[in-house]
Amino acid sequence: MTQAFDFTAPDSYILNCSTLLTELPVLERAQAAKDAGFDRVEFWWPFDGNPRPTSAEVDEFIASLDAAGVELAGLNFWAGNMAGGDRGMVSLIGAEEDFAANVDIVVEIGRRTGCRAFNALYGLRTEGQDADGQDATAVANLSLAANAVAAIGGTVLVEPVSGAEAYPLKRYADAAEVVAAVRADGPDNVAVLADFFHMSVNGDDVAAVIEAEAANFGHIQIADAEGRGAPGTGSLPLRDWIDRAYALGYTGSIALEYKQDRATAFDWLTPAAQSA
Repeated sequence: MTQAFDFTAPDSYILNCSTLLTELPVLERAQAAKDAGFDRVEFWWPFDGNPRPTSAEVDEFIASLDAAGVELAGLNFWAGNMAGGDRGMVSLIGAEEDFAANVDIVVEIGRRTGCRAFNALYGLRTEGQDADGQDATAVANLSLAANAVAAIGGTVLVEPVSGAEAYPLKRYADAAEVVAAVRADGPDNVAVLADFFHMSVNGDDVAAVIEAEAANFGHIQIADAEGRGAPGTGSLPLRDWIDRAYALGYTGSIALEYKQDRATAFDWLTPAAQSA
């Protein structure tokens, strides 16, 4: 960083349009983000859990970004039925064909939008599936994804997640172990997504992880705890953690992945973001 991070400026952040602005249809969120002062957005997989949206659906999504004049800075791979409790498909034995098809669509979206960061939720431990087999499936799927997005200069991200007991990657070290396994398989364009909220809730010493690993973070997402609300609604020292991560060599962006109603979601930011 050539200057101090401006903690309360909307243009310092990527806005996650799958946790925020959810009162609106997906295709209206990019414009709402722009109206709130944000130039960069990220989405979970925006096609209602369908790994293979039609070309028309993809075109509509990209057109919503173009019309709003925002940059797509992050996109999740298909993660199953998130509303129904799924938390990713990369470790699910039997989902390989759908995941591979989804990778092709993700690459197309990345090529057309300039997006280069792609989050792959690991998936839940599943009854009837051997854990070692699931882990081997995950490495194969993540390697496939990393090789595919490498063609457009992309990076695959792997994150620890809270709130789902059967999700095996709960702390930074769990995700880092998976990243190391994928890199041992060949691709090097894979990194840990350091979600400070999930890490903290799951018992990580976030400050210690930052001291040891900040320069290796592939991406940072934030929300406050308890509650997963906006910065300042909980007790996490998010400003200090962000500043320290940059001081120790982190060179990426910060994404807002908290949950809060649209009417109050941006009250903590500068006035430019409060006019939405």
